[in-house]
Amino acid sequence: MTSTAQALPPMPKPQLSPESQMMARHWDEMTSRKRLYSAGGLLVLLLAMGGSIWFANDSNSGKFFDRLPHLFDFFIDMQPRDWLEPWRALFDLVSPYDDGSLKYDYPAGRVYLTSTLYAPEYFYKMLETLNIAILSTLVGFGFAFVFCFAAAKNLAISPWLRFCVRRLMEVLRAFPEIVIAGFFLAVFSLGPIPAIIAVSIHTVGALGKMFFEVVENADMRPDEGLRAVGGSWIERVWFGIVPQIMPNFMSYFLLRLEINVRASTILGAVGAGGIGEQLRLSISRGHEAKTIAIIFLLFCTIVAVDQFSAWLRKRLVGAQAFQFGH
Repeated sequence: MTSTAQALPPMPKPQLSPESQMMARHWDEMTSRKRLYSAGGLLVLLLAMGGSIWFANDSNSGKFFDRLPHLFDFFIDMQPRDWLEPWRALFDLVSPYDDGSLKYDYPAGRVYLTSTLYAPEYFYKMLETLNIAILSTLVGFGFAFVFCFAAAKNLAISPWLRFCVRRLMEVLRAFPEIVIAGFFLAVFSLGPIPAIIAVSIHTVGALGKMFFEVVENADMRPDEGLRAVGGSWIERVWFGIVPQIMPNFMSYFLLRLEINVRASTILGAVGAGGIGEQLRLSISRGHEAKTIAIIFLLFCTIVAVDQFSAWLRKRLVGAQAFQFGH
């Protein structure tokens, strides 16, 4: 070996063909355009957020920024006298601080099933909210199931029928549940009936749209085979389309059930019964332990419904659909 190594000559830069150069230029142009669009979108988003904050402050008589430092005062004020009180409120147990007022008289809300056996008030009200959500989802599912086949382009009997059904479902989901419930509260007075009607109406419109989109993406080869052997429209739908779309239908049904549990809680706060009404009353009266107990019960119920929905969806669709790579 020599004491000094000779420097290797630099490798020549590979020459690109004209086609490759054109592709490289096109790639650079696309990258620059994407960066420009991203920067422009971010700027528009920042301007929209700034305008929204300014509008909120102006609409709130200039108090938005003044009250912002007090954002967590509500949570500080909601601290109970001791941390066993929410459990006593949740299970309607006697409180050592009972002074005869509603704030600590938890046993007053007991719902007696027999002379000695009782259901805690908030569990009973939560069951009422779940009943509203389940019944409303079932009613909405039934009507949406019927409407979706008439609204789908690949199965509609008449273009006019498809147009009318689609417009009807748009009207049904155009108004939030709380607006519909407000109207029926004026008609039927306070109670769960207006909540059931309101949630059912909105569910028909929401599920109907998702259902007919699933139907339009269905494989039409079974329908063609049934049509070739003289099958009626109902037979083609029932035997050719329904078996392949039912897993998706049930998945959307369970998703809507979770949404309707939350909607039923909100409607309870405006007089439609259930746990939402108790939450509104406890917050407005400053009953800290009751408020924490209700929020905890709501959280556990939503988690339980979500887990049950996931389990049932897996049973319907099949566990292999949830495995990685399938």
